[in-house]
Amino acid sequence: MPMTMTMTQKILAAHAGLDEVVPGQLIQARCDLVMGNDITAPLAIREFARIGAERVFDPSRIALVLDHFTPNKDIKAAELCRTVRDFARAQGIVHFYEGGDAGIEHIILPEKGLVGPGDVVIGADSHTCTYGALGAFSTGVGSTDMAAGMATGFCWFKVPSAIRIRLTGSPARFVGGKDAILSIIGRIGVDGAAYKSMEFGGPGLAALSMDDRFTMANMTVEAGAKNGVFEVDERTLAYARLHGNRIGASEPADADAHYEEMIELDLPNLKPVVALPSSPANVWPADEIGRIEVDQVVIGSCTNGRMDDLRIAAGLLSGRRAARGVRLLVIPGSHKVYRQALEEGLLSTFLQAGAVICPPTCGPCLGGHMGVLAKGERALATTNRNFVGRMGHPESFVYLSGPAVAAATAVAGRIESPASIAG
Repeated sequence: MPMTMTMTQKILAAHAGLDEVVPGQLIQARCDLVMGNDITAPLAIREFARIGAERVFDPSRIALVLDHFTPNKDIKAAELCRTVRDFARAQGIVHFYEGGDAGIEHIILPEKGLVGPGDVVIGADSHTCTYGALGAFSTGVGSTDMAAGMATGFCWFKVPSAIRIRLTGSPARFVGGKDAILSIIGRIGVDGAAYKSMEFGGPGLAALSMDDRFTMANMTVEAGAKNGVFEVDERTLAYARLHGNRIGASEPADADAHYEEMIELDLPNLKPVVALPSSPANVWPADEIGRIEVDQVVIGSCTNGRMDDLRIAAGLLSGRRAARGVRLLVIPGSHKVYRQALEEGLLSTFLQAGAVICPPTCGPCLGGHMGVLAKGERALATTNRNFVGRMGHPESFVYLSGPAVAAATAVAGRIESPASIAG
């Protein structure tokens, strides 16, 4: 009798040429896309040469994105970017992005149609799990696995067991995907899904935009997950058709598939939340944490740098200014997002609110540049990690939230619930 399988297990079985797979099984699976950036790709390129590889398996199925330390913050960053640029030119890499054609990797790859339902994607960046919002199996790997993937088009995996997250209802005002995933991480912890697939579905799925889903899939790794994946529905397919994404065979899980854990998430009961230092699991409602003043607010990143995020923030900042002493940074996640925000007047709203608008880049998220914190400073950010020293000095403090709380905090000068300024 055939084994019943989850969404992830079905995708992996198909790409391994197997009828079925079981949790814990080691397989070799075909990759639809291999991705690297300006930090991880140089290591992979060096390893690619060391193993004697001469040509990538398919120049159209490699994506190289310069987004972490760009525009080049120093000489070392410039040299890293040149290494990737030279390799892309020598190998004829079709999907090489820098400068005005680039942006944050996990935002531009879906935008440019490079990932679709049913795909297997590996990327030398932990937040490669973002593409699970499209019904793909996508996961972060090390630079050596990236090198092997570029050379062969295959990668090995241990098939993960799964956690089922059943969504119900519709979220309240100012509650979005960031609040949903932080609430889950707060419940299960940063290792609650260790090497498992987090699989999202249920009647509440229809209430979540694609931007919400990208945010949630992005942070499944903060729960320790191997990947996150969403059931493919009409909204997924509409996004894929709009952006020219491949639409492969992404089947729903079998009705009797086995899950290690079942989580019910009732969206109407969620509140805007904040993760306090120094863990994404240290989650509290924004209106229950007391008076915490901040020095900086960052709106952007691969987690919350999309149009929905900017619209939410601009709606709350319209006619208001960031509090005196608060540095407000807004980072559109791609040049497409940047241009659309410009055309919709959002950038004007941010400028009038006293924001610095940065180019599409990872920037301060990893303590890279444009917003690095000094000793003792506090930042509230729509980024994905708040570990010690994540955004600068090891004695600085990072708080995580969605764009609504971030905008309210910028105006108040302290962490604040959006309802307090929206009326």
